[in-house]
Amino acid sequence: MLTDPEEDYARGFVPFLGQTIFLDSHPLIPRTETEYWVERAIMEMPDEKEIRALDLFAGSGCIGIAVLAHVPHSHVTFGEKESRHLETIRRNIHDNNLDLDRASVVQSDIWSGIAGPFEYILANPPYISKKRVTAEGSVIAYEPDEALFAEDDGFYFIQKIIHGLTQFLVPHGVCFIEHEPFHTPRIHSESVAYGLNAETECDQYGVLRYSRIMRAMS
Repeated sequence: MLTDPEEDYARGFVPFLGQTIFLDSHPLIPRTETEYWVERAIMEMPDEKEIRALDLFAGSGCIGIAVLAHVPHSHVTFGEKESRHLETIRRNIHDNNLDLDRASVVQSDIWSGIAGPFEYILANPPYISKKRVTAEGSVIAYEPDEALFAEDDGFYFIQKIIHGLTQFLVPHGVCFIEHEPFHTPRIHSESVAYGLNAETECDQYGVLRYSRIMRAMS
């Protein structure tokens, strides 16, 4: 969906699944495509028992904020590499009247510093290929490169995530990853190589946008 990053950053916040997401540190701006799959992930989560969830490559923290807001017994770890975003995440927890005791904000280079395992891992990593740029010009002009681009045709971080799932997902745990449509075959082959099952789904615009990767019982 078309977005206007200059306008969003100037306003200072965007809505995301009923929450207000502040953009103080200029993180990646949340998209409606991301809202779509996060809502479906939340619908899977039980509201009658405690769950542990990880928002990996958290940025603004919008994904984990939505989980905290809509899943009553969730505890969410926010993993984010860029230190400037950590206070933005804390503000978004606090200013949406969510319980800080249900959240852990961790500076993390992918898996470093993360204490699992988790029932749910939700990740929107950098995944745009530098060889075949699919983002709008305004996105590239205003949003941070480190949140957009990845090496290996955009697959570098996706591969790192998949490789860590057998350690960081509980048996029968689920990981949702946002990605480019052309990443789908590699996601499935990497998942099979690690004994995982992957399903890829379309977003609301009919674009293959996210994969649901499950860890089978050991």
